Amino acid sequence: MCRVARGQFHLLDLATVIKEVDDHIVEGLLHCSDRNCQREYPIIDGVPLIIRDIRSYLSDNLFQVCQRTDLSETIESVLGDCGGHGSVFDAIRQHVSSYAWDHYGDLDPDEPPGDPRPGSMLRVLRRGIALSGLESDRPDSMLDVGCSVGRSTFTLAETLDRPVLGIDLNLPMLRVAARALREGVVRYPRRRVGIVYDRREFPVSFRCADRVDFWACDATALPFAEESIGAALSLNVLDCVHSPMEFLSSLGAVLQPNGRAVIASPYDWSSSATPIEGWIGGHSQRGPDRGASESILRQILTPGHPQAIQSLRLIAENNCPWHVRMHDRSVVSYDSHLVVAQKVG
Repeated sequence: MCRVARGQFHLLDLATVIKEVDDHIVEGLLHCSDRNCQREYPIIDGVPLIIRDIRSYLSDNLFQVCQRTDLSETIESVLGDCGGHGSVFDAIRQHVSSYAWDHYGDLDPDEPPGDPRPGSMLRVLRRGIALSGLESDRPDSMLDVGCSVGRSTFTLAETLDRPVLGIDLNLPMLRVAARALREGVVRYPRRRVGIVYDRREFPVSFRCADRVDFWACDATALPFAEESIGAALSLNVLDCVHSPMEFLSSLGAVLQPNGRAVIASPYDWSSSATPIEGWIGGHSQRGPDRGASESILRQILTPGHPQAIQSLRLIAENNCPWHVRMHDRSVVSYDSHLVVAQKVG
């Protein structure tokens, strides 16, 4: 807020610790260190909410923030039946089910055999690391932008042996990640059919977990000093933010010179997430690119082009399959466009 309003940069101070468990701050408050500002940013369920317009975020997402996580499977099923299909409660469970299954299902001892198998996110991540050369370069720090339930963040820390910060705006998914970090347990509702869910709960352990943390942040307004981040990963986020151009610009601003960003997207555009005028391709098929998202993104990542993000340039690209489990008899398959962009400098 200070950077936007006055062009100033101020660090945040840990002002209040309300609840702490095993050196993890579960509840507390961060304050802007500028005496003329001192805006508050809460820590809820172990997740700092460092979001530019925190008031609007909390107002728009009060249900997510106040949603209980200590209810039994039986009571959750009653709430699901009463809320019905299409309710906010049902939408949250569907999202958490799909992502938690893909991120952690390979570690679940009760996961039944069959196709598809969980782990498509990990395959995209590993292909992106190989394509970018990050494993040999070992950046000093890394962002996992759009980390959802957190397995990608843990895997990056293990692979690179470096500090990795996972950020997302979806608090229910961040709660899954924070619990895995704080308690070493993954707990989520696995959708079977309709509004029928089975509770999954199992222990997990990750090497280098002490180098991981999870924050709620807006990918289009990253709250970090310019040129302070060594590298970034962003899987299937570009088509889920309100402004893809602001997202790319924000990434370019925080990356260190020559730092690399691995970005994957299936270009599954939806006006519910991104206004049509903000889409990168996906419309205006009468133009020279015939609406192709891939070619337009290449132009955006080519310095000197009139529409380019001048701080980033494309250095590699590939494609990678990715699938999302909806329920026992439904899987959505994508072909994600995987690109590596480098900070110009």
